[in-house]
Amino acid sequence: MENFAADLATMVRTPLEDRHVEALKARGHIDTFAPGDVVQEPGQRMEAFHYVLEGEIEAVDPRTGARMGNATLGPGQFFGDLQFLSGGVSLSGARAVAESRVLCTPRDDVLRLMSEMPEMSDIIVTVFAARRRRALEARDSALTLLGGEESADIRRVASFAARNRIPFREVEITSAEGQDLADRCNVSRAAPAVIFGQDMKVEPPTPERVAEVIGLDMAVASDDLFDLLVVGGGPAGVAAAVYAGAEGLKALVVEDLAIGGQAGTSSRIENYMGFPTGISGGDLVGRGEVQAMKFGTRFAVPRRAAGLTQCEKKRFHVALENGQSVSARSLVIATGVQYRRLPIDRLEDFEGSGIYYAATEVEARWCRDAQVAIIGGGNSAGQAAMYLAREATCVHLLVRGDSLAASMSDYLLGRLEAHPAIEIHYCSEVDALHGDDTLEEITIRNNEDGSTRRMTCPAVFVMVGAAPNTAWLSGLIDLNDRGFVPTGPACGGRTQYETSCPGVFAVGDVRAGSVKRVASAVGEGSVVMSAVWDHVNG
Repeated sequence: MENFAADLATMVRTPLEDRHVEALKARGHIDTFAPGDVVQEPGQRMEAFHYVLEGEIEAVDPRTGARMGNATLGPGQFFGDLQFLSGGVSLSGARAVAESRVLCTPRDDVLRLMSEMPEMSDIIVTVFAARRRRALEARDSALTLLGGEESADIRRVASFAARNRIPFREVEITSAEGQDLADRCNVSRAAPAVIFGQDMKVEPPTPERVAEVIGLDMAVASDDLFDLLVVGGGPAGVAAAVYAGAEGLKALVVEDLAIGGQAGTSSRIENYMGFPTGISGGDLVGRGEVQAMKFGTRFAVPRRAAGLTQCEKKRFHVALENGQSVSARSLVIATGVQYRRLPIDRLEDFEGSGIYYAATEVEARWCRDAQVAIIGGGNSAGQAAMYLAREATCVHLLVRGDSLAASMSDYLLGRLEAHPAIEIHYCSEVDALHGDDTLEEITIRNNEDGSTRRMTCPAVFVMVGAAPNTAWLSGLIDLNDRGFVPTGPACGGRTQYETSCPGVFAVGDVRAGSVKRVASAVGEGSVVMSAVWDHVNG
């Protein structure tokens, strides 16, 4: 299966060309560092691109202050990872090993050069992405999650970090390392926590606070005016972000949970053109995010839209739940749909501690050697079943109807039926949840004969329904009776994807009449940009 990035250990390295280095020199300056001098402070924003001219520098583990890994950087190599593109903080430090001359070029200048020199951009982005992949696989990170085995809050942070490809480590609170870490951070030995670096306790332990600490939220100044605001970071929104950046528009994407949207919960997509061995939804859309950042598009995660207004200057103002407001000349609605909360007693009590809405590596850990249940009959539910079957003793797929033929791809249904660790239960649903602080058992009801069965089950994955995320539109945009956004001439739009309000466009699953497929969403996000360009520059 394809990955988010190349393998750093085996990839062919391409050095920056002489003309690239000369362009960096024209905009930067050369600093000399003695052995032991800090080149990049861990946990600080990456304000400069560091290119080694002479000497040797090493990556520094922010948790220990020691060298991270075995490799060092010599002449012709550069420091940094994807945090440089987003403007976040460095998740590792850099320190001179020997006397070194380092070319330091301001980040904004480097980003401009990358947009002007695509070959240079390709080299830098490929290395940055490969380093992020290595950090994810090796769990080399400044971020440590303590006590996820007993805390729903820590599990939510873990899920958020995993879906946004933020490297992190997990430590059991009862382990010797966990107790030592708690002592150093003045944390009660019984209290789970999120730790950044050596001893910074992140409070409160929420995705929003973690994003703020590492610079993922990209705080927006109140006086910023964007050419385009994209609300929603799924396939449609990220495709729009790529094309907006490529066309030179000043664009921002706000996403309330993780770049990838609902597609990001798919553990394996096999029918997307160009990926014959499959790719996870998160990795597919993550590649698009990096591509968009390369063109200068900015991302803010997690930031949820709460309201929409338009002023007399015809500018759009989106209020965010954290109290900020973002203004833009045009707006693309790409909020997609979300799995419905089922009317099951105590469902919210177990969210994050037994009830999940995504099946990623993090959630799979809580399913090891256990029975799990998946509620749903679409491709996402089927892909989750195949993925979780690698860890669980048995995966129970609960389907309300009497068939999956109309809702699931034939190739996937065939695999589910043939898998020895997957059981499909038709005409079935979860009737009750049981447990104290965490989910322990569920009751399943057969809707044909009314019979019930109770079984041990520490994890239920809800992947059913399609509720559009449109409440924040505040009545400014016409909706249909199901809450989806109509577009095109029938609702007053001047082009295929324009809504009833000029300058506001809708793409992807949130659009009424759209085809609910990743490829279709990517196509709509790409095509809409010509109309956005005309509106902004008209």
